[in-house]
Amino acid sequence: MPRRFLHRHQPPAAAARWLKAGIGATIAFVVIWFLGDAAGVPFVVAPLGASAVLVFGLPESPLSQPANVLGGHAVAAFVSLAVDHLAPRGPIVLAVTVGAVIALLGLIRLTHPPAGATALVVMLTHPDWTFLITPVIAGSLVLVLVAVVVHRLPPRSVYPLPVPEKPPAAPPTSGTGEKVVFGQVITSAGNSSEAPDR
Repeated sequence: MPRRFLHRHQPPAAAARWLKAGIGATIAFVVIWFLGDAAGVPFVVAPLGASAVLVFGLPESPLSQPANVLGGHAVAAFVSLAVDHLAPRGPIVLAVTVGAVIALLGLIRLTHPPAGATALVVMLTHPDWTFLITPVIAGSLVLVLVAVVVHRLPPRSVYPLPVPEKPPAAPPTSGTGEKVVFGQVITSAGNSSEAPDR
């Protein structure tokens, strides 16, 4: 059991990929900062740092796509701002709001993990409604646009992903209770092995 907590499931990748991700994130936040400075309003908010990890480091992930980045942060900010302005403040309301945001984003297929942090930021700092536009939407939009440009530089990545011809299907399962998750076969007992090539 302890090995499960220590094993690195993340597959290895070329060093150039992650160097490019770091450079891309650096460029993005320089652009975001100076655009916000020029506009006289903040474009930077902490959850965008987590978004940058996904957008630049894992551009092939469904959770990194523009709809998820922009939609995830915008929905999280809108819901949490509404709750913060209409409901009494306290730890229970904070917890329920973050949980509701996670559930809602999953239901509308806009899951973006850093959006959970956006909800937390709202519930902890109590900003006004302008927070939805700047920094949330403005910062997210600039981050995505910079990523689109950066991923066209070598080593190139496809970002955003093309629209599939068919809607996404549920993960394949077998009659033995096994399912394939991120290339690994997970059994009902919790054991895993590499999935065969198809």
